[in-house]
Amino acid sequence: MFRKLTMLVALTFASAITPVLAEPLRITIDQGQIEPMPVAVPNFIGENAAATDIATQISRVVVSDLEGSALFREIPQSAFISQVTSFASPIQYSDWRAINTQALVTGAVSVNGSSLTVKFRLFDVVTGQAQGEGLQFVGTTDSWRRMAHKVADAVYSRITGEGGYFDSRVVYVAESGPKDNRKKRLAVMDYDGAGVQYLTNDSSLVLAPRFSPTGDRVLYTSYDSGFPRIYLLDVATVGRSLLESQEGSMSFAPRFSPDGQTVVYSLSRGGNTDIYSLNLASRTPTRLTNTPAIETAPSYSPDGSQIVFESDRSGGQQVYIMSSNGGEARRISKGSGRYGTPVWSPRGDLIAFTKQDGGRFHIGVMRTDGSEERLLTTSTLDEGPTWSPNGRVIMFTRETSGASGTAALYSVDATGRNLKRISTPGAASDPAWSPLLK
Repeated sequence: MFRKLTMLVALTFASAITPVLAEPLRITIDQGQIEPMPVAVPNFIGENAAATDIATQISRVVVSDLEGSALFREIPQSAFISQVTSFASPIQYSDWRAINTQALVTGAVSVNGSSLTVKFRLFDVVTGQAQGEGLQFVGTTDSWRRMAHKVADAVYSRITGEGGYFDSRVVYVAESGPKDNRKKRLAVMDYDGAGVQYLTNDSSLVLAPRFSPTGDRVLYTSYDSGFPRIYLLDVATVGRSLLESQEGSMSFAPRFSPDGQTVVYSLSRGGNTDIYSLNLASRTPTRLTNTPAIETAPSYSPDGSQIVFESDRSGGQQVYIMSSNGGEARRISKGSGRYGTPVWSPRGDLIAFTKQDGGRFHIGVMRTDGSEERLLTTSTLDEGPTWSPNGRVIMFTRETSGASGTAALYSVDATGRNLKRISTPGAASDPAWSPLLK
């Protein structure tokens, strides 16, 4: 999985994250690897009594993040020869090599009132290179899980050369009740299912939540008025406002532009559904398509210059790309079956989609010209992909069949590996991944 990497990393973080040493980190990985990398993460040291329990919890979340990526494998602590009793303890590299460790993460935590300080170090055991004093994160005791995710992101990024995705959130539709009378409300959680918070009640149907590029706002569709309308919600205050309402129309499937200044969405009026954009400052709508077809599920390219969307203009549901200003569109889906819910990767190289073919549903990816299509999943109903901030992982909805069928969230790597269910308190659907948190 890992390429031969020689990385010189100088990391810059927000003001709450302080480099302990000015020297850049240098990690050399000189062997290709297909199996997950063996990593040892001894329980972080609590530097005062108030920090002991939280230090252990932080180290366990770091392990969970790394192992959950399927790129790392934890070496159990029962196998350790050396014990880390102090953050300043010298590393006995021979003891770690003897149990096949390739990367070693050590950390320490201190608590002062509600203030929490976490510092960590990363060691390349293969080359026997200490990485100095590492990095330090400062926050509150309530934010300990976020700080653990930040540590895991830093370790992940240094070793793989890719951006992390652990310190992120997912907004989704929380479902309850029988299938023929399903109640739905918006919820937000950590990427791994922890820390669920509800943003709306279940008094009206809600669909298709989508994060803003800054992660502080959410667009979604609500049937509060009896017809689908788009609302804009502030995640911190849970205040909301009606975004778009044209008399005699229905609006749905909204998504932000990469700069957060424009929303693209579908508007249905007089039996015709087209794609529009809306400038958030002026609230001025612009029609982007004008055909008798049903055209929906628009998604911007990362640079904002193009929009991918689904349309049945060719007689069946397919995927098209057009300029973000509208105009002529070109079809990129080329296989059999129906294609929908396309979403552009944050890297700009792939488009994820839902495909229905032969009575089965799939989550797949293709190049932006429609080439190299790969189906990553298959079931009776998989739909609605969303990308992790680094473009490596896709989360989606899987619903079981039958009258008692329920929806759940799953994730899979863009390679098709590491399919797993995301734990939520109840049934869940329609996930949307946030950017990395600030």
